[in-house]
Amino acid sequence: MTQTHEPVRIVGMSGSLRKDSFNTATLRAAIELAPQGMTLDTVEIGNLPLYNDDIRQAGYPPTVESFRAKLTKADAILFVTPEYNYSIPGVLKNAIDWASRPPNQAFDGKPVGIMGASPGVIGTARAQYHLRQMLVFLNAFPINKPEVMIGQAATRFDAAGRLVDEATRGFIRQHLQALADWTRQLKRA
Repeated sequence: MTQTHEPVRIVGMSGSLRKDSFNTATLRAAIELAPQGMTLDTVEIGNLPLYNDDIRQAGYPPTVESFRAKLTKADAILFVTPEYNYSIPGVLKNAIDWASRPPNQAFDGKPVGIMGASPGVIGTARAQYHLRQMLVFLNAFPINKPEVMIGQAATRFDAAGRLVDEATRGFIRQHLQALADWTRQLKRA
């Protein structure tokens, strides 16, 4: 008997604005490696204005409305974040601030995956742990394992920005499968 799974819709975002970002390349790799039954669409965060509650109270700007709607419609969210000064980049924090405001806080009850790539050895570990702290307050449910912390990223991608390291590709596959399974489990709960 073949077991069929309901489709899982993921929205992924890169916390880097850099054109040749290893994190954006990781997000592209995740799209390529998504398991059967998962769709992984991306959302742009570089076009969001700086969060200002006066603006929010006057009405969400169209770019913010669109961003929030994509997160709300998704079954789960995938963050791919660099590490800046031992934490997440300001552009990612800004996106989280916009999405987390009322009404309909976009992260509430959402399954979340977290990945990151860095030229350094520990591959965004501190940034990912800071992001996890924020997700507690936002009532999001990140998967715990497998963690994807891509250290020494320059050795894992080719000159065109394609992830060529097979072990890292395997970790991403496992992470995405775990996110799909977790999402389906939470939907049944």
